[in-house]
Amino acid sequence: MAASNRIYSIDIMRGLNLILMLFVNDLYMQGVPAWLGHRAANFDGMGLADWVFPGFLFMVGMSVPYSIGNRIDKGENNFSISKHILIRTVSLLIIGVLMSNSRNVSLENTGISKSFWSFIMYSGVFLVWNQYKKTDSNFYFITGLRILGIAMILGMVYIFRSADNNGFSLKGWGILGTIGWGYFAAAFLYLGVRNNISKTVIALLFFLILNILSKLHLLNFLNPVKSVFGVIINGNAPFIVISGMFITIILKRFSVNGAKKTILTIVSLGLLSIIAGFFLRNWFIISKIQATPSWGLICNGISMLLFALLFWIIDIRKHVRWASFLKPAGENSLTIYLVPDMFYYLIWGFGLPFLFYKNSPVPLIVISGSVVWALVMGVGLAALLAKLKFKLRL
Repeated sequence: MAASNRIYSIDIMRGLNLILMLFVNDLYMQGVPAWLGHRAANFDGMGLADWVFPGFLFMVGMSVPYSIGNRIDKGENNFSISKHILIRTVSLLIIGVLMSNSRNVSLENTGISKSFWSFIMYSGVFLVWNQYKKTDSNFYFITGLRILGIAMILGMVYIFRSADNNGFSLKGWGILGTIGWGYFAAAFLYLGVRNNISKTVIALLFFLILNILSKLHLLNFLNPVKSVFGVIINGNAPFIVISGMFITIILKRFSVNGAKKTILTIVSLGLLSIIAGFFLRNWFIISKIQATPSWGLICNGISMLLFALLFWIIDIRKHVRWASFLKPAGENSLTIYLVPDMFYYLIWGFGLPFLFYKNSPVPLIVISGSVVWALVMGVGLAALLAKLKFKLRL
C-alpha cells in the first residue's frame, strides 16, 4: 500500500457505476435484452439495471468514513458534523421530491410542458446548490443567484398540477431521497461508533432484520409514519449503505496488515453475502422493485467482489491509467447524475433528433445509442465539468 490513504478504486468504481446508471436509465425501449434492464416487481431475478442503484448506494456508504472521518480529524465537534449531515440529507430529500414530482407534470393543468417545468426546476437546483468560488467581492452576486434558484423552484412547485389536477406531492422521496435516508442512517452511525467493527455489524444486521420484518408485514403498525420514514422502516437502503461503510472500515483497519488479507476478507464477505441472499430466496424473491432482503444481500455481494477486484488492480498493482477516464464522474457523481436529465428535457422540449436510436427496431442500434449517450455524459461531460470546476455541493 502507498503511504497515502487515498483509495483510488473507490472513485473509479463510483465512476463506473454512474456510467452504467446513465446507460440503463437511457435503455427504456422495446426489444432490449431482459438481462440489461429492470425485471418486473413479481419476477424472481435481476438484470444489470437492478444492481446499478444498490451499487451506487453501496458506494455512498464507502465514502462516509472518509467524508465524516475527515471532519473529525480536522477537529470539528459532533454538533457541527451533525448539522452538516442534516443539511446534506434534507438537500437530497428536497431534490428527490422535486424529481419524483417532475414525472407527473400535466401540460393541460400546469400550463407548461413537463420538459420545460423540469428544465426550470433543475436550473433552480443548480443555482441553489452549485459550489461557487467565493471571494470578498462576489458575496451578493452568489446570494442573488441562490435566491433566483429558490424562486424558480418555488415557482414550479406553486404552478405544479398533475393529470388529476392535484398539486405538488410529498409522498415519494425518489432515488435521491432514498440515497438521502440511507446516508442519514450511515453518517450518524459512523459519527457515533467511528471505526468500531462490531457495533457497525450490529447496526448492519439490525437494518437487515428490519428489512425482513417489513417484507413479512410485521411492521404494518408503523404505516402511519411510513410516508415520511418508509425508507428507514423498510431497512433495505440503510442496510446497503452501511454495508458499503463496513467495507471501508475494514480497509481503514486492516489494509496496513497486508493487502492480501484485506482482499481475501472482502471477497469472503462478498461470497457470504451472495450465499445468504440465495438462502433467503426460499422466503423472499430477488426483486429490486420490492426491495427484498435477498436482492439486497446479492447486490452487496456483487459490489464487494467488484470492489475487491478493482482495489487489487488499481491500488495494489497500481494499474491506474486505464481507468482514469472514470475518475471525473466518480468525483462529481451527483452533478453527472443530474445534468443529463437537463439535456433530455431540452431535447424533448424542442423536439431535437439526438435520440433517434430509441426508435430503431434493431436492438444493437438501441443499445449502441445508449452506450454512446452514457459515455458522452459520463466521460466527456464529466471531464468538461471538472475543467470548469462545476460541481454541486450539498
